[in-house]
Amino acid sequence: MRAIWNGTVIAESDDIVEVEGNPYFPASSLRQDLLTSSDTTTVCPWKGTASYYSLNVDGATNPDAVWYYPTPKDAAAQIRDRVAFWRGVTYEN
Repeated sequence: MRAIWNGTVIAESDDIVEVEGNPYFPASSLRQDLLTSSDTTTVCPWKGTASYYSLNVDGATNPDAVWYYPTPKDAAAQIRDRVAFWRGVTYEN
């Protein structure tokens, strides 16, 4: 599966874990050269505290489009070291 934004593949992997309808990619599959850190965090009662990255592709920025759980709760252990996307990121198989 590939995650695509602004015409660019931002992550690609055959090792996908789906949680709540969101595909989680291995963090190692994410193109680090397209990311900037964000101070944004959100809290999920059963997964824990999520952190975010913004995407930067061809001069366009998609703020907080990538999220991950640095230390997920035990109930969400399957998404440790994984990232998910929103805000216009699309998927192809």
